[in-house]
Amino acid sequence: MARPLVIGTRGSPLAQAQAQEVAEALRQQLPGIQVTLRAISTRGDRDQLTPLPGLGLGIFTREIERALLAGEIDVAVHSMKDLETQLPPGLAIGAVPARRDPRDVLVSGGGRPMAELPAGARVGTDSPRRGALVRTVRPDLEVRSIRGNVGTRLDKVDRGEYEAVVLAAIGLARLGMEERVTEYLDPAVFVPAVGQGALAVEVREDDPVIMDLVAAIEDRDSRAAVTAERAFLRGLGGGCRVPIAAYGQVHGDLLRIVGLVTSDDGRRMHRATQESTLDEAEEAGRRLAQAVLQQGAGELLAAEELR
Repeated sequence: MARPLVIGTRGSPLAQAQAQEVAEALRQQLPGIQVTLRAISTRGDRDQLTPLPGLGLGIFTREIERALLAGEIDVAVHSMKDLETQLPPGLAIGAVPARRDPRDVLVSGGGRPMAELPAGARVGTDSPRRGALVRTVRPDLEVRSIRGNVGTRLDKVDRGEYEAVVLAAIGLARLGMEERVTEYLDPAVFVPAVGQGALAVEVREDDPVIMDLVAAIEDRDSRAAVTAERAFLRGLGGGCRVPIAAYGQVHGDLLRIVGLVTSDDGRRMHRATQESTLDEAEEAGRRLAQAVLQQGAGELLAAEELR
């Protein structure tokens, strides 16, 4: 294209790093392409006090999607886990680049792993999923809500406001802060959030030129994994208030996905797995949702709706 490709993204350091990663991937695959970034403020960025579950869905994406639909930007780059399972009419996920580390990590002030934190230690997270899983493995810890970007959360640990925080491994990696990781949490226990570690390159459905361009950075395995995970979440009708997790892994032509729904205190957990070919990723996610619903997960989801 004759003009620079405009990528819309949030203004946080992590979001900018994600968008730069996509821009660089496009430059490598499409020599000569010009790419520029445009920062867009979202509701989730402006409100740093309300716990994330209380802000509802789409808090980090809607303003960016409006700009995309209006033609103010050519593509939008999001963390896949921030993207709603039902996109606005006219938009599509044009590319899923190769997924990076989906794990959660613990960062503690004293360098102690989860098992060695003292009883009553304050552990910060804004994620119901992470909070529930911490309570599952260490019910004696005090899980507290925390907001702010990665640097702000780490500062709160350094100042002693929290003994530890649980964060996404990829966030620290993209910011060059991997040395702060105390412990990488086992994804078999701390099952990642839907789409964690993956990026979504969102485009307009009626713009075939841009769709063809971003297809150059598509990763087949990552697309299949997150397709199954998002189908699982969609099948549950879950949002950001109920602790829900799913993690798809591709081995050759086989996709294996594990999903779970748990109570906030981690005492009730419904967990299942499914396997399929990559072409059946969507169906595997739907079957997985039905499996956990048959176990009784619907009771937890219904209870959340009554809050």
